[in-house]
Amino acid sequence: MTTANQIASHLLRSRIGKICVAVTGATPDELIEKATNVLKETTFLEFRLDYLPKPMAALPLLKEFLAENGAATVIATCRCKENGGRFEGSNTGALDVLLKAAESGFQLVDIELEAIEKLPKTTMDRLREAGAAVIISHHDFHGTKDLDAVYNRIEPFAPDFVKVVPTAKSLSDNLTLMRFLERMEDRSKSSIVGICMGEAGIISRVLGLRAGSAFTFAAANAGEETAPGQIAARTLIEDYRIDQVDAATKVYGVAGNPIRSSLSPLMMNTAFRRETVNAVYLALQATKVDDLFKLVREIPIQGLSVTMPLKEAIMPLLERTDPLSAKIGAVNTVLRAQDGKFYGFNTDVAGIVGPLERRLSLKGAKVLVLGAGGAARAAVFGCRDKGAEVWILNRTPETAQKLARQAGAKTIKRDAVAKMGFDVIINATPVGMTGQKAAPLLQPEDLVARIVFDLVYNPIETPLLRLARQKGLTAISGVEMFVQQGARQFEIWTGKPAPEEEMLRVVLHALRQSAEAAGETAAPQTTATPEPEAKATPKAPAKAAEAPAKAVASTPAKTAAKAPVKASAKTVAKPAAKPAAKTATKAKPKGK
Repeated sequence: MTTANQIASHLLRSRIGKICVAVTGATPDELIEKATNVLKETTFLEFRLDYLPKPMAALPLLKEFLAENGAATVIATCRCKENGGRFEGSNTGALDVLLKAAESGFQLVDIELEAIEKLPKTTMDRLREAGAAVIISHHDFHGTKDLDAVYNRIEPFAPDFVKVVPTAKSLSDNLTLMRFLERMEDRSKSSIVGICMGEAGIISRVLGLRAGSAFTFAAANAGEETAPGQIAARTLIEDYRIDQVDAATKVYGVAGNPIRSSLSPLMMNTAFRRETVNAVYLALQATKVDDLFKLVREIPIQGLSVTMPLKEAIMPLLERTDPLSAKIGAVNTVLRAQDGKFYGFNTDVAGIVGPLERRLSLKGAKVLVLGAGGAARAAVFGCRDKGAEVWILNRTPETAQKLARQAGAKTIKRDAVAKMGFDVIINATPVGMTGQKAAPLLQPEDLVARIVFDLVYNPIETPLLRLARQKGLTAISGVEMFVQQGARQFEIWTGKPAPEEEMLRVVLHALRQSAEAAGETAAPQTTATPEPEAKATPKAPAKAAEAPAKAVASTPAKTAAKAPVKASAKTVAKPAAKPAAKTATKAKPKGK
C-alpha cells in the first residue's frame, strides 16, 4: 500500500460510523429511495449491488446519487451466488462491477476472499487505482472454524479492512469470534470487522464493537435482512443503544429456545434507558445450559432471564436459590453476585399471583393449571402458597401427577373439566403463542370459569382469550404477567424501582404493531388495571416475605432489595443484595 493510499485509508476510517446499514432494492430507483431514507439517520451504508438484476447498468444513476450526497460513505458489494450472494455472473463479472463502482464514487468495495484468490494478482492494485478502499470478506455459512487461518489467507492481500463472518451454531462461537477480534486488534495493520451470523450470533452484533470490530452491519428495516440474525438499524440504535456500549456496560440477557420473538430485550433495554442504567440486554439463543454458562462466565453476564426449556435445567449450575425457587424446582431469574457466583430466583410466581390477587382472593379458590413445565410449576406452587385448590391438566399425565404430588395439588382429565367448574383457568403451555401450531388442551365447552389467564403474551389476543371474552369471562392477558415478572427482575438486578408503566407501554405498542402488520384485528386495550367486573373479591398483595420472588406483588424496588436481609442463612438473598445497589453505575445465506 502506498503512502497516499495509507493516508486516504486513515481519513476514510475517521469518517465511518459504528453501524453500516445494508440497503437492497430490486431496481435502482428502489435502492436509491431506501438509501435516501436511511441517510436521514446515518451516513454509512452498503449498497448490495448483487440484488439488482443488472448492477452495471444501474451505476450511472448511483453515481449521481453519490455526487448529490457527499456526506455519505458507501460500500459497494457484488457477491456471486457461489459465495452466498445473488450475482448471477462470474467472479470476473463481479469485479468489473466493483471497479466501475469505485470509479463512480463508492469509497469502499467489498470483495469475497474466495473470489480474489481466483482473480489475477493485479486485482488489489486495480481496485485501489479505481479510487476505493478494499474490504476482503470471508463468510462461513456452516459454522465457526479456524478464524486465524482465514486471517492468514487474507493478510497477504493487505486490504484496508479484513471482514470475518462465521456462523454461530452455539453461544460459545461468539466467544471464539470475540477472542479473535481482541487478538487481531493490535496485531493487524488492517481494520478488523467481525460478526457471527445466525440467531445465536446476535450477541456478536452488539458486543463485537467493544471487542475490537471496526463496525457492525444492520438491516435498513425489519424484514430486509441480508444475512441470518441481522438486526434492524433502529433496533441497534434505540433498543440496544449500541453507540453507548463500552467496557463498563453491564450485560444481561434472556436465554432459551426459541428466543427470536421475545420482547424481553425491548422491554428491559427500555427500562435500562429510562432509569439511566449503563447496561444492555441481549437475546441468547440457547438449548444447552453448559453452552450458556460458558458465555455467561466469560463475557461476563451479570444477570439472566431464563425461559423454556432451561428453567429447570439451569438449577444445578446455581450456587443457591431462594426458598420458593427451590420448592418449585425452576428459576426464571439469575443474578451474578459480587462474589462471582450465580443465584436463582423465580419472579414468574409474582407475575402470575399478582394479577390474580387484584381480581379475586386466591384462598379457597379453585384453579385449573394447563401444563406442567416451568411456568406451570410457578402457577401451581404460587396459587397453592396463597391457599388455592389447584388441579393440573397436562398432555403427559405422569408429569402432571409428579407435580401434583410435589405441590399438594390434584390432576384432572379433560372430560371432567366442564363438570368441575373453576374460579380460574391458567394456560401455562405454549399453545396460542405466535408460531405455535399445537392443538389446545381445552375445547370451548370446557371454559367453565370466572377468570381465564393465558400466560402467552404474544399475540396479545390469543385464541383462548378471544374465546373467553366471547363467553363473557374475565380474560387476563399474559402481558400482565410478562411485565410484572420482568419488573421484579429489573429490581433484583439493579436495586432501582422498575419503570413498569414504560415497560408495559413499549410491550403493548410492539404487540399491536405486530398484529397490525399481520393484518389481525386489534386486541382489546390491555392495561395492568383489573377489569371492573372482576373486582368482586379483592385481596391486597401479600407483604414481602423471604425472597425477592415473593416480594414482587409490591412495586417499590426497595421491597425486592430488602427482602433478602430477612431471609434465613440458607437462602440466596444475602449475597444477592450486595451488588444490587451498584449495578446501575457500572457500567437464507446472503451476506454478512
